[in-house]
Amino acid sequence: MIVEIQCLAFPPGVEGDTYRHIEAAIRVIERSGLAYEVGALGTTLQGPADDVWRVAREAHEAVLAAGANGLVTVLKVEQARDPEAQPTIESLTGKWRAGA
Repeated sequence: MIVEIQCLAFPPGVEGDTYRHIEAAIRVIERSGLAYEVGALGTTLQGPADDVWRVAREAHEAVLAAGANGLVTVLKVEQARDPEAQPTIESLTGKWRAGA
């Protein structure tokens, strides 16, 4: 399964640490052991469905735990029925990466 998660925190951070609340979500994803890629408007992660759903929820909750007053989390999910045909970050974006 592949998911793009965008956490829209209010506020996204605090004075002197502009993205503290958003970075809390990214830390959860980094520590998950799943493949991921941080983008300008969201973070893409991939792995087994149960793990991806769990990490997405933990990232959402981490933003609130970090002190955000409110939060909307947007998820885009792609999953194939055939386990051998699962999309990957590389299969979806690799041809557009610099130097590819």
